[in-house]
Parts: sequence; structure tokens; C-alpha cells
Amino acid sequence: MRAEFTVEPFVEGNPGQHVQAAIDASRRDGVVVDVGPFGTSIEGDADAVLAAIDATVRAAMDSGASRVTLQAVSYTHLTLPTNA
Repeated sequence: MRAEFTVEPFVEGNPGQHVQAAIDASRRDGVVVDVGPFGTSIEGDADAVLAAIDATVRAAMDSGASRVTLQAVSYTHLTLPTNA
């Protein structure tokens, strides 16, 4: 499973405490974290990613975030095109 999130408000080049709290909370066993300039992605098995999402949203909101935008994709439910 993969999830991507952004935390607001954000100022490019100067992530606030709420952004760093979300990133720190997303770093859990079994989850690969990739911090980008405008968002962060987390990837791993579904249980680990879902636990990380919960921790991430809670940490962001508890630290002053006004919004967390989240997109999650389950690889087990994707239908990939086949080449005939």
C-alpha cells in the first residue's frame, strides 16, 4: 500500500512544526518514507501504512496543522492493464 500526504499550512523551504511532526510520526517499522518538496509518501504493507496514516494525521493536527490532504492506493485492488 502507498499513501501520499501534504500538511498545511506549509511554506516552501520552511516546514513548520506540524509538518515535521507528521513526517516523524510516519516513520514506523515496515514503512518506507520519501519526503519530497511538496509532500511525503509512505509505502509498506497495508497494516503498517494504515497505522502510519493514523499516527501522521493525529500528530499533524495535534501540532497545529489546518489540513492534511491524503491519498492512499492499495496495490492489491489495482487492476493493471494487460498487453494482449
